[in-house]
Amino acid sequence: MGKAGGLSRKLDWQEGVERDNKDQKLIKPEWIRGAETMMQKEDLRERIKKTQNGDEKIVKAVEELKRAGIKALKDEEWEVEDGIVLKKGRIYILEGDLRREIIQLHHDTPIGGHRGRWKMAELVARNYWWPGVTKEVGRYVDGCDAC
Repeated sequence: MGKAGGLSRKLDWQEGVERDNKDQKLIKPEWIRGAETMMQKEDLRERIKKTQNGDEKIVKAVEELKRAGIKALKDEEWEVEDGIVLKKGRIYILEGDLRREIIQLHHDTPIGGHRGRWKMAELVARNYWWPGVTKEVGRYVDGCDAC
């Protein structure tokens, strides 16, 4: 192998001196804020579980309909997993503040937020479901000046 050319060498590099990236920041502080949002999702899951357990009508209704074998409710469509009601594998969210908080978690982050109405609806609907989720996300995005 040949020697590196003058343009590919750092001017302050010296042979035998070890700097080992001293005082180098490899992770930007903005990226860590995104990780904090991911930590909040675990807390959010517990709050969803508590809310759904508080409204036992939903859990009982899903279990009764499955037991009765009603054809309008397919086995793949509704299920209860770890005490949380799912529709087609997505967490069912009851009416209330949790819906707005979920939209905020997806929209107001520096990593994934402010992508417009349809991208936001897609991001929320990947993991959560409630009647009118697309309309509610649309209303939230319409009120955002950055979008």
